[in-house]
Amino acid sequence: MARNESLKKIAQQAASPCYLVDLALLRRNCEILRSVKQRTGCKILLALKAFAMWSVFDTVNKYLDGTTGSSINECKLGKEHFGGETHICCPAYREDEIDEIVTLVDHVMFNSLAQMELFSEKILSADRKIEIGLRINPMHAEVEVDLYNPCGPGSRLGVRPDQMPDELLPYIKGLHFHTLCEKNSDSLERTLKAVEKHFSKYFGKLDWVNFGGGHHISRPDYDVDLLCRLVTDFKNRYGTQVYLEPGEAIALNAGYLIAEVLDIISGDIPIAILDTSAAAHMPDVIEMPYRPNVQGSGKSREKKYTYRLTGRTCLAGDVISEYSFDEPLRVGDRLIFDDMAHYTMVKNTTFNGLNLPDIVIYDSDTGKFEVQKSFGYADFKNRLS
Repeated sequence: MARNESLKKIAQQAASPCYLVDLALLRRNCEILRSVKQRTGCKILLALKAFAMWSVFDTVNKYLDGTTGSSINECKLGKEHFGGETHICCPAYREDEIDEIVTLVDHVMFNSLAQMELFSEKILSADRKIEIGLRINPMHAEVEVDLYNPCGPGSRLGVRPDQMPDELLPYIKGLHFHTLCEKNSDSLERTLKAVEKHFSKYFGKLDWVNFGGGHHISRPDYDVDLLCRLVTDFKNRYGTQVYLEPGEAIALNAGYLIAEVLDIISGDIPIAILDTSAAAHMPDVIEMPYRPNVQGSGKSREKKYTYRLTGRTCLAGDVISEYSFDEPLRVGDRLIFDDMAHYTMVKNTTFNGLNLPDIVIYDSDTGKFEVQKSFGYADFKNRLS
């Protein structure tokens, strides 16, 4: 209860809107991940595509083995501010990028045999050891939302079983698959059966296999014991190192978006316009789509007063969802959206010229907070010309 009251107090003191990331909850997540490493001997990387808030890397990097990026910029960030191993996995590389990539990374994952053939010589001739891996597609889908399904029909991600050579080239040190999104370990169990069915003949000659991301390891109902059994059994059968590269699991439920009610408009139901935006500041609300929890709220009409919460851009569909409250909302009220650390800051925009929310570091163990970064006109202006 004290932790919740402290958060409510901070929500009133901080500027609005702001992303507030809780160091104590990051540590809790990372301790769960470290326990998986200790029990299995696997290596765990932070997938920067989900969470790239480098000001907290000195907290996170104590627990993990490095980072994985999908671009040169992410790899630079990981190498400069996180340390450990630096991996890259990208659907396609540009020819003018490879020289810089070889200065940054320890592992390069190729998405096709053609790209691997095009660039492998440059990587192998580098003056530092860089391991080459190949992304595979086990043709097994666990993700319901097409936008986030790496193994859906017509997927461009990974080499399919019928495209694989009879023998892997000797410089291929590992295989990489990524089939999950916000999934429990039973999804990995089913995926591994498909992976082994199609690709197990290669495993005995590999140094490592990367199980990709989408593992919701820090979620309260996640079956960590099953994950550990799956990883350990795989390692024992094939004698390979196993990598996991979650993004969400590091920051899951570890951050909030604080927003303020600017206006309330009468309609079919009352409409509250907030100083934030689904489209600009929490785009997965529209893309996924999903309904983020607002602390103290209920579902539509569950409590006495129901409102449609909306953003303040000109986009007609800038709607978050419908929520109900015990008391009527008023202009100036602060709302706390849960689970806003991952896939928010990395995807947000300045659409309509909206300032990005402040970034605030908070530690619920101590109650202390500080504004890490604020945004203004220059941030909007300088990205356009």
